[in-house]
Amino acid sequence: MKSLGKAPWAAGTLLVVFCWAELATAAEPPADLCSLLPAAGVSKTLGETFDAPQKSVAPRPFPNTASGTDCKYKSKQNELLFRAYVDPSASAATELFAKLKGWFGQGSTNVSVGDEAYLDTNHGLHVRKGKVRYFISGSGTDKQLKDLATGVAGQL
Repeated sequence: MKSLGKAPWAAGTLLVVFCWAELATAAEPPADLCSLLPAAGVSKTLGETFDAPQKSVAPRPFPNTASGTDCKYKSKQNELLFRAYVDPSASAATELFAKLKGWFGQGSTNVSVGDEAYLDTNHGLHVRKGKVRYFISGSGTDKQLKDLATGVAGQL
């Protein structure tokens, strides 16, 4: 019986590396963070017509942290804010999320969305999924905000 040498092992290793790279890239958030929450989804969930989001830069929560993206959706009578940040890693996002929860999470209610989430006392929903942190606030019930947040988490 002839030995095939190292060729099958090398080919298998390349296949594993290629597949891993594809999976790693698939988990990256889109460049346009507002695309995670389309106006059509907001309109359907909240039961009224919302315009496409107005995009702007969200402030850094602390010095030397990433700035984020604000996506403001407006209907004739209501407004919804979707604010998203992409941190360098999931561990950095976890650390920042915990730090911010110390400020905004007093009296909050834990919610099952993403990796961790809570609803603050002002009706704002804070979520972390991997290295992305996001916040949804404005018109809508707690359930509707959770439904919107769950849709975002499903894309990350």
